[in-house]
Amino acid sequence: MKALFLTKEYPPNVYGGAGVHVEYLSKELARLMDVEVRCFGNQNEASGNLSVHGLDFSPDVFKNCEKKLKSPLTAMHNCISFNASPIDAQLVHCHTWYSHLGGVVAQKAYGIPFFVTTHSLEPLRPWKREQLGLGYDLSVWIEKTAMESADAIIAVSNGMKNDILNFFNVDPARVSVIYNGIDIQEYQQTDQVDALERYGVDPGKPIVLFVGRITRQKGIIHLVNAIKHINDEAQIVLCAGEPDTEGIKHEMEAGVRAVSEKRKNIIWIQKMLSKKDIIQFYSRAAVFCCPSIYEPFGIINLEAMACRTPVVGSAVGGIVEIVQQGQTGYLIDFEQYKQSPFEPVNPPEFSKSLANAINKILDDKALMQSMGDKGRARVEEQFSWASIAKQTFDLYKRHVK
Repeated sequence: MKALFLTKEYPPNVYGGAGVHVEYLSKELARLMDVEVRCFGNQNEASGNLSVHGLDFSPDVFKNCEKKLKSPLTAMHNCISFNASPIDAQLVHCHTWYSHLGGVVAQKAYGIPFFVTTHSLEPLRPWKREQLGLGYDLSVWIEKTAMESADAIIAVSNGMKNDILNFFNVDPARVSVIYNGIDIQEYQQTDQVDALERYGVDPGKPIVLFVGRITRQKGIIHLVNAIKHINDEAQIVLCAGEPDTEGIKHEMEAGVRAVSEKRKNIIWIQKMLSKKDIIQFYSRAAVFCCPSIYEPFGIINLEAMACRTPVVGSAVGGIVEIVQQGQTGYLIDFEQYKQSPFEPVNPPEFSKSLANAINKILDDKALMQSMGDKGRARVEEQFSWASIAKQTFDLYKRHVK
């Protein structure tokens, strides 16, 4: 049996959790079967049962395209091109809406089962209209078509499964929950600190860490607004790049600038760090904060926990299935603050709640140690890629004749 993965992201072009998922799942599945990955980029490599082929399209095709339509139209173009080379796999497996149209075409053109792993849902990300304009209507339509056409859907959390059933006309029997995972050998606490020192972070002082893109979804603005309530001695390290829009970029810049006028220990690293470097930051952080307003799973929380760091996060989506309240961190009940499905009715109070939970950990070194140890143990027991690959392989076998 051979699986064909279609994806926008694949190393070295990874900027979110979906790319991390595809990287590790493809490698682990390749221990069990043949896997071919077709992705956006110029990759061309093969090792054992795994082969990777990037689709390096000509940018001239879209040189005159309206800016907000360029992303969805490019995705549609690439999805058709994915199918131009013959497919000899027994199934096609897509990750994120950018690749979904390619899966639908492969299902129809090659007569093979079509699988979708849902890393997020477009109807639950309305802020993307800021980024895509009417292109957002295209992404919503592509996703809906794919979800309702798929032979099997993998939800990365139970919360995600509920959202799928709420938004799409899908038989519940076609939806399986298989969690995301983490490489527990790669992500573990380290004593190295050269990366911190390179960016001006003092490894001897407490660190409150954020890692993620600058998007509405990740809620980083709420953390920025919480900084004034966080213990003064704590360094605030924001590993945050890739702003979705100029608007949120300017909002972020204004927020950091305002709080920096009264506090000097804020370090904003505006780029994606290497795994080696980010593991050092996780390892030295006293608290990792995940203030997302929508998070189907949240691999970053696993990464922090694997490095023995307590997590303070929003009680939304898959985060509540990862972080154990009072054991491996604290969850802030986002529901009590909501004025819409995605924004708190009282943003200052939500930010203050984040800060209060962070300070509770900062003030109690024994609690910090206990939460870190329990977080590591939970990751080891529940979220290994070997288990996730085996569950995925077994799902394939139920659909491939």
